[in-house]
Amino acid sequence: MQKIGIIGGLTWVSTAEYYRRLNQLAQARGGGVTSARIALENLNRQDYVDAVIDRQDEEAACALVREAAEALVRAGADFIVIACNDAHRFVPELAPDLPIPFLHIADVTGAAIRAAGYSSVALLGVRKTMDGDFYSGVLADHGLKTLVPDEAEKDMVHARIFDELAHDIFHDSTRVEFRDLIAAMTSRGADCVALACTELPLLLPEGTTPIPAFSTTELHCQAAIRKAMGEP
Repeated sequence: MQKIGIIGGLTWVSTAEYYRRLNQLAQARGGGVTSARIALENLNRQDYVDAVIDRQDEEAACALVREAAEALVRAGADFIVIACNDAHRFVPELAPDLPIPFLHIADVTGAAIRAAGYSSVALLGVRKTMDGDFYSGVLADHGLKTLVPDEAEKDMVHARIFDELAHDIFHDSTRVEFRDLIAAMTSRGADCVALACTELPLLLPEGTTPIPAFSTTELHCQAAIRKAMGEP
């Protein structure tokens, strides 16, 4: 079994979910008491937030992710997963300099959505995920159209993620807000939704949304275990 390198800490909440699901999936496939081979490099989220939010220094934020990736290389990882959607914006810059590949969360998400027969994706995540093209561009490579919330809706989504979900706080009122938003985006043409923040699937479990929802966390973990076990 290959060793999975995880860049975590962005947030600890979703990183814990990655660890849990990777091991559950490994045991389901391997049988017995099989567990995943994992190297975890946990970033200090405060350092990352200071760079991205307070100083708006993307170069410094990228350097933190680079340092974590290089530590995973030294730890013997065979490939890297970042347990955070928005940090994947740094992958195009970092990947050419590393001897091991990234398993890109948007790529596995796009492939799953396309395989399921959907074509128009409501994309929910933090501001950088919704505003940037690093995610929608990968979805477009899979032939998918991306729809994003309007500005006021983006503010709500971003605030709930930063102020609640990142702190392991999940209010029923917030679930209602997100379900209402997804319903509104359905009326604008979305036929599915990508929960493109790794905490969102914890807020909106499978079967609780007005249209089919794709958990980027779950898809990423499944793809990582398939890769680690040499499955196609």
